[in-house]
Amino acid sequence: MRHFAIGILSVASTATVAVSVHADGLTNDNGSPVGDNQNSQTAGPAGPVVLQDSHLIEKLQRFDRERIPERVVHARGTGIFGDFTPSADITSLTKAEVFRPGTKTPVFVRFSTVMGYRGSPEQARDPRGFAVKFYTAQGNWDVVGINWPIFFIRDAIKFPDFVHANKPSAVTGVQDPNLAFDFFSHTPEATNMLTHLYTDQGMPNSYRHMDGFAVHAFKFVNASGEVHYVKFHWKSRQGIAGIRPMDIPHSIGADWNLMTNDLYNSVKAKDYPQWDLYVQVLTPQQLNQFDFDALDDTKVWPASIPEKKVGTLTLNRVPDNYFESTEESAFAPSRLVPGIEPSEDRMLQGRLFSYADTQMYRVGANYNSLPINRPLVPVNNDSQDGYMNGADRKGEINYEPSGINEVAQQPKYKSVQMQLSGTTQQAAIHKTLDFRQAGEYYRSLPENDKADLVTALSGDLGRVTNDANKYAMLSYFYKADPDYGTRLAQATHADVARVRDTASHLVEN
Repeated sequence: MRHFAIGILSVASTATVAVSVHADGLTNDNGSPVGDNQNSQTAGPAGPVVLQDSHLIEKLQRFDRERIPERVVHARGTGIFGDFTPSADITSLTKAEVFRPGTKTPVFVRFSTVMGYRGSPEQARDPRGFAVKFYTAQGNWDVVGINWPIFFIRDAIKFPDFVHANKPSAVTGVQDPNLAFDFFSHTPEATNMLTHLYTDQGMPNSYRHMDGFAVHAFKFVNASGEVHYVKFHWKSRQGIAGIRPMDIPHSIGADWNLMTNDLYNSVKAKDYPQWDLYVQVLTPQQLNQFDFDALDDTKVWPASIPEKKVGTLTLNRVPDNYFESTEESAFAPSRLVPGIEPSEDRMLQGRLFSYADTQMYRVGANYNSLPINRPLVPVNNDSQDGYMNGADRKGEINYEPSGINEVAQQPKYKSVQMQLSGTTQQAAIHKTLDFRQAGEYYRSLPENDKADLVTALSGDLGRVTNDANKYAMLSYFYKADPDYGTRLAQATHADVARVRDTASHLVEN
């Protein structure tokens, strides 16, 4: 969700501009040389332009088709190359080759805002996308996360509604806190994420100064088929820093491309940013030891589950072409490798389909054949044809089973078996516990961070005109922590007694 008070300001970019030099001369798309790139062919000196000017026609056609649909979410992004080096032997947990000691895996990372359009200011009250594509020896593995360990909702069926409420109004085209908090007032599970989002860290001062999380639990599977549940955490070696509410307008006015310029200039100066990857691990038997659902993505796993460092990510190369890397890159949490599997997290289960499907719509059915998405290992399957297919599959046996195929197709890897019981259903999880972790997080903050949180959150809550929605939100924060709710109520000129009474009727399950 963007900070609703942000205005759109025109500023001069501080980015350096590289001049393209066509050392060998311009060519058309078929490789033929261009004779004249400044003057169209005409019928005589004063006649009309002729249709046979194939260079003109091709140039205009390509210009008309330069855009692909921007991402519905995470449209404003910054991409960069690097590598990942493991630092611990965890073969007892997973057979994924990316963690094998002695390896170094190339990666492409895309940072982003969530709700802003392509070209919007990077300083926004918004989660930051933190997506990592590993080009491993077993195929590509995508870790598609954000800069917080939690999310607003726990079931993917609510995701389109969440985005619609936080995107610009379908009538005015302007973001409206009344719409956002209308949704959140009926979604108490978002209390924890909103509390995190409105802290100073909810406005990182650079991509280098924020952590990253995969948010959901995944499964590690070792060579013996043993399963452990795992959460991934990227810890910034640069530290964490955010923008205080009173500094936001100046930051945007100074440079609304601040985060991209900071990242790229750092790499160009050979000050390569790094993140250490840590994991928390649970056995399947430990999942039910908590009074909350351990697969609920609105919850963090407690500090009593130690984090183990398993590797380091280093970013060291700015892409040569923004479109062919950052825009055409396609991430999906369903892109997994042997040794890593999805958990039963309901939000993750929906993302497994949605992310890959949106990339197929946005870029095309053959998006995995593009250089930025193409695995470094051979791709061998029976998929074929479609727009812009350059996979170069060979042979007429494009089906299975086959008695004339010279290579018998025997499965090398099988998904781990999972025992199931019961019937299909549509019901909420049993242990929701919507407010407690929000209160714990609030109480962990230093006093100046609490004050900034109240300032930032009340700035948007104070603009909510629907009384019932406003008091519902305030009651959620009061239920999380009475001091938190009281200060927000006072900052928004609400009736503290009414907030307290409303909160008393909320039940923590």
